Amino acid sequence: MTDRLAPEIFRLPVERIRDGYYSDAYFVSTKQLLEHDDHHPRVTMQVFQKEQSFLGGIDEAIAILKLGAGTRAANGEWVDGWDQLEVRALYEGDPIAPHETVMTITGDYALFAHLETVFLGSMARRSLIMRNVRAVVEAARSKPIFYFPARHDHWLVQTGDGWGAHIAGAIGVSTEAQASWWGGRGIGTVPHGLIAAYDGDTVLAARKFADRYHPDVNVTVLVDFDNDSVATSLAVAHALGDRLWGVRLDTSESMVDRSLWEQMGTFKPTGVNPQLVENVRGALDDAGFPEVRIVASGGFDAERIRRFEDASIPVDAYGVGSSLIRGQNDFTADVVLVGGQPRAKVGRRYRPNSRLEAVE
Repeated sequence: MTDRLAPEIFRLPVERIRDGYYSDAYFVSTKQLLEHDDHHPRVTMQVFQKEQSFLGGIDEAIAILKLGAGTRAANGEWVDGWDQLEVRALYEGDPIAPHETVMTITGDYALFAHLETVFLGSMARRSLIMRNVRAVVEAARSKPIFYFPARHDHWLVQTGDGWGAHIAGAIGVSTEAQASWWGGRGIGTVPHGLIAAYDGDTVLAARKFADRYHPDVNVTVLVDFDNDSVATSLAVAHALGDRLWGVRLDTSESMVDRSLWEQMGTFKPTGVNPQLVENVRGALDDAGFPEVRIVASGGFDAERIRRFEDASIPVDAYGVGSSLIRGQNDFTADVVLVGGQPRAKVGRRYRPNSRLEAVE
């Protein structure tokens, strides 16, 4: 990706960022001291992380610099400092190596010292999402990944996380906010709540859903409400016909689906397991519904998806949730040059990167 997102898309709380509201206090103190002392060292700061990963949040980091670099005049007016900085950076979604420099900022340190906390946090979060999503996309061998962690984290992270998941290869996200930065739409399935609202009748809920939303959405139905995924899948397929895009298996890890009760003994029977998928696929095919897709969800991560794919389990798409927002991908920023001369702390050094491109 070589186009950058415009700063306004992030809807940043600009005045609070400028005033250091979201910044570690010592960075705010640093800016204030440099200004009070009328000390304006021209520094080069470089940013890196320590994982084999994918770069996310860089456009938001640049937006923070564009809108947040500067100083307050004596009358309280903000004096922009962006055009006094030279910034070079990689792009959203770029693969990055451990310790590879992903961005450099050169200019008066007093103009941007207060922004480090904010732009590093954006990059850490988005890169974590990208790395995790890319791992499951690769494990699924090009099968669709539906990004479903919205309920597992604070709603404010949805916009940027959804963007990161999209860039990393997720085929669908579940909320409008997650899809907003590229103009997409949230997707979903006939949920348990709707089935319950129709007195636990999955077929009735599915029919009502299809009547209202088909063909504008791919109608996919959760089929574990009665813990009988084979029978429910067949009932929904017969009721909806070609309006049914897929069925979603989501059996709890504490439950054994009814179709497995006579097969137990040689495998772990709980949750969405390979034999359950095989049972549902076989039943649908035998009943004349080979076009109905199977979506597997419930505790999937890259390792579990890889096991399913290695065994050629007939899953058509995976819904993945909380595992995509777990872990860490922290970034570090160091002042490495002052006045063009090496000034990095012991153990760090200036590491130029020919991949970086100037930011306008």
